[in-house]
Amino acid sequence: MNDDEKRQAADGEREFEDELRELLAEDAYTIRPSAAPYPQIRRRGALERRRRVAVAGAALATLAAVPAAVYGLGAGSAQGSTAAAPTPSRTATPSASPTPSAEPDRATAALFDGITYRQARDGLENCLDSEFTRDRPGRPGLAPPDAYAIVLAMRSTGDSNTGGDGVFVVAEADDEERSSLICRLEDGVTQGITGFPDESDEIADAGAVLVNPNSNRLFKQTVLDHGRWKLPFRWAVVGTAKPSVARVTVSYGDSGVEATVRDGRFVASGVLNEQVTRAPHIKGYDAGGKLVYDSDDDKYWESTLP
Repeated sequence: MNDDEKRQAADGEREFEDELRELLAEDAYTIRPSAAPYPQIRRRGALERRRRVAVAGAALATLAAVPAAVYGLGAGSAQGSTAAAPTPSRTATPSASPTPSAEPDRATAALFDGITYRQARDGLENCLDSEFTRDRPGRPGLAPPDAYAIVLAMRSTGDSNTGGDGVFVVAEADDEERSSLICRLEDGVTQGITGFPDESDEIADAGAVLVNPNSNRLFKQTVLDHGRWKLPFRWAVVGTAKPSVARVTVSYGDSGVEATVRDGRFVASGVLNEQVTRAPHIKGYDAGGKLVYDSDDDKYWESTLP
């Protein structure tokens, strides 16, 4: 290549570089970062104060699914969708029943999918004496075992982040912090437990109804399976309700239920038979039937699923 050809090549490279810089400069004005999601950041910051997760265990994808006999899950386990007082299970294995005075929460526990009260109580005891709680000084975030009352027990649908179907047990205590816990078991063995206090009073502008942020474990399958959830899917929502709230309803996909409201807390459960993109829609009413809460208007509630 002679000198003229070299100069022409160099000029061509400079021209190309100039054009490239110009294009990049134009793009710099057309590409703008998204606005910071301040409402979501504020919400998560407020809710994070309530989380204080004391104990957490990851569900392992290699564990076996729960046999139907373990918790009495029969062919009709997907039936039923209200949080009303439970009826005795026909498929459950008979067991000794302590007197109601010894277990005052028996009549108020919401039991689904053939799970008996005794099985739920055994599951709770396993949670509180598992590898996730053992040898933890003071077990921060957890109340003494005898302080907990069973609130909910239901089947847990396995997904790509769990080993298979299992059982959720939700319990609450009337200790100073009104502690609660959500425990997931497979084959009767604890796979994960989350303990947390009720800190609804710390959110000054909270609505009349406040869903516990940890309960998203009860109404969502993993985000990895978004749009491909295993159906039918048993779901639940738990949270707190102010004294002005006499009734709470929850609709989720093709299911709608009336929640049980008691002592400032509520619990609802149903069965989903369709894929969903929106979170449960929650409404609260006073004793006169007036709407006092709608999750669609709650800035702390994410109405769409990630």
